[in-house]
Amino acid sequence: MKHFTKITIVAATLVCMALPSNAQKNFMTDADNAFANAQYFNAIELYKQAYTKAKKADQKAKILFRTGAAYQEINDLKAAETYYNKAIAAKYAGPEVTLKLADCLKAQMKYPEAIAEYNNYKKENPSDPRGDLGVKSCEIAQKWKDTPTRYKVENMALINSKESDFSPAFTDKKGTTVMFTSTREGAAGGKMDITTGQQHSDLYESKLDKNGKWSTPVPVAGTVSGPFNEGAVSVSKKGDLLFMTRCPEAKGKKLGCQVYMAKKQGSGWAEPERLPFNIDSVAFGQPALSVDGKTLYFVSKMAGGYGGKDLWRSTFDQKANSWSQPINLGPSINTAGDEMFPFASEDGKTLYFSSNFHPGMGGLDIFKAEMNADGKFTKAPENLKYPMNSPADDFGITFEGKKQRGYFSSNREGGKGNDDIWSFYLPPLVFNLKGMVVSSGGTKGIGKGEPVENVKVKAIGSDGTINEANTAKDGNYAFKLKENTTYTVTVETSKQSISATYKDGYLASKDMGSMTTAGVMESKDFLKDFEIVPVEQFIRFPAVLYDLGKSTLRPESKDSLNFLYQTLIDNPTIIIQLSAHTDSRGSDAANMKLSQARAQSCVDYLANEKKIPLARMTAKGYGETKLLIKDDVIAKAGTKEEKEALHGKNRRTVFSITSWDYLDPNAPKVEPPKNKPKVSGEEIDE
Repeated sequence: MKHFTKITIVAATLVCMALPSNAQKNFMTDADNAFANAQYFNAIELYKQAYTKAKKADQKAKILFRTGAAYQEINDLKAAETYYNKAIAAKYAGPEVTLKLADCLKAQMKYPEAIAEYNNYKKENPSDPRGDLGVKSCEIAQKWKDTPTRYKVENMALINSKESDFSPAFTDKKGTTVMFTSTREGAAGGKMDITTGQQHSDLYESKLDKNGKWSTPVPVAGTVSGPFNEGAVSVSKKGDLLFMTRCPEAKGKKLGCQVYMAKKQGSGWAEPERLPFNIDSVAFGQPALSVDGKTLYFVSKMAGGYGGKDLWRSTFDQKANSWSQPINLGPSINTAGDEMFPFASEDGKTLYFSSNFHPGMGGLDIFKAEMNADGKFTKAPENLKYPMNSPADDFGITFEGKKQRGYFSSNREGGKGNDDIWSFYLPPLVFNLKGMVVSSGGTKGIGKGEPVENVKVKAIGSDGTINEANTAKDGNYAFKLKENTTYTVTVETSKQSISATYKDGYLASKDMGSMTTAGVMESKDFLKDFEIVPVEQFIRFPAVLYDLGKSTLRPESKDSLNFLYQTLIDNPTIIIQLSAHTDSRGSDAANMKLSQARAQSCVDYLANEKKIPLARMTAKGYGETKLLIKDDVIAKAGTKEEKEALHGKNRRTVFSITSWDYLDPNAPKVEPPKNKPKVSGEEIDE
């Protein structure tokens, strides 16, 4: 559907002319008249006859060019390309043939050839921006073709015919009835349209059955279909008003298409009434009603526009019970080209339309524009890109309510007829979070990397949602994430978190994953693995240092205890015993007292400065009763420094888990785990 004049429900003017007889001498004049009156189908035949009579080379070149232009108007691009090349070979004077050839090549996705012709046109007519725009559109069209959006597009074969079917519109809230325009056989218009060579267009509708299939289309009941071209409809949200285009014809007169409104009458529609803003000498068409029923968008080439067919709007004045004078949508929407086929979205602020001038893939492309709070359009419209758009004409879009699915029209390859109705939908993005939780191997590195089961993995979304999954025996977990959400991922452990080597549970990891699905436009699997520490009889942490012979914590020791603090925070149900040990030097009694005091210093720091409840900690001093390295081994060390280092290993502070049952009295009441670890002694090695 290349122009406003193809399928004459959107024709600017129409003159009902019969094909002149062969006896008529001036075929060229007749062909030019037919072309000027949008009778391209007739014009092609007349130009071909004129070519056989032409004597001069420049006249033959002009006829070849005009024939190509007529073919382009009815979207026979291969024939148009052929005739443009013939015109160039015949030395046609004028750079427009190069531009039209470039447009034909672009519309057939012959982008390198099209770019070459656009560059030739720039040399021939450097002041015209269409050369640069053509090159740019070819480059972006190739990019969009190579990287399509997620939309899925399918031909609606059950609805389409071998003729033109286009401009679908839902007529009910549930999206079970669709009305569209068709030139198929059996239309009420009957006779051939001299613009296209097809039947006049009429309105048809199809209904969705219980199996989700569209029924065979039937003519719309009532008087909305007549002997002229009708179509391009919009139905009110309540389903009680129908706005449509009707193109009356009268022999010897130029009549513009007009916008009409029909009221629901029984199962059909009453006689349409022309809206008051129409002007007899100017074409109006393709109405689109806003969801609230207060604004009507439409297409016209009336005075005050920006060059081609423009989008306008009229608002309904309830006091006057009439529609206002049209207002142009402005230069952000309208261009020197054609802007057509508006559709007002369910959100009340997004307008979809088609344009052949905004940068696109070729022919008409579908765009969307966002309305400002003041009701104006000032931002550049957004191209829907491939596969919603193609090098052919893409237009007449409609959405099923607020859903990201609906229908549009296109004469792209792969169709059933000329213009076809195509369905589209945006498949949901699928985001999965997957990973594995494994053992750190403990202090000895035994069982490192083995899977840990029954670890709870929790993903907290920026929208407040929480996803949880427990690891299986193989240590793996997986769950789905939502679109446009940022997540923080952590693990929670319990006594039931075990691996092949370690059966007394695992400590939760302070490791934390962060990921976002915001702005991600393709389905994706996010991966996050965790390594967690097994519960051993006694668990070492960074060395706690004291003043010589005293229980006073040195400042650097607080960093070590902060590690333990974080472990308690990460594992909020554990109760621990802090155990301090001395070396063998000094009396047994003094060492026992010193170690008890040192263990208590650790508990006091965590309780007083870090606010860990005392109920979660006990202190135990072992003095020199649990030496890791015996005196006879130390005595064999070669140097004083080596001996001192071995004594230092005996002076240690460790902790063990005595219970998993702590319940914060200030926390919401939940059932705590009922398991306690079996503590059978202390570690024998670091």
